[in-house]
Amino acid sequence: MKVAIAVDGGYVAQHFGKCQEYVLFDVVEGRSENVQNVTNPGHKPGFLPPYLKGLNVDCVIAGGMGQKALALFAENNIKPIIGASGQVDQIMNDFVSGKLQSGESLCTHPDGQHDGCDGHC
Repeated sequence: MKVAIAVDGGYVAQHFGKCQEYVLFDVVEGRSENVQNVTNPGHKPGFLPPYLKGLNVDCVIAGGMGQKALALFAENNIKPIIGASGQVDQIMNDFVSGKLQSGESLCTHPDGQHDGCDGHC
């Protein structure tokens, strides 16, 4: 399984589409392997879910995203985990050990009112 974490400055990014980079890693036999950083190529509506699928991502972890993004990830067979926060290494460990659960989106704008995050949550 390949996992992508939306990252800003070593921490899980609050908004998946506006992050600086994605940390990608494979989960193999209960541990993380092949960790790599991929610069966010920029956000265009509908672009990032198929882009991440092209990188063979099966799961994306972020602080938040809106319903449109959640639907696009579902269309691309990528499981989103939202509500995550903290340092990337800890999130990786929590995911691999099965402790990381999806929660409430940290992007708290009502759908259709994402002016503060340019609609990219």
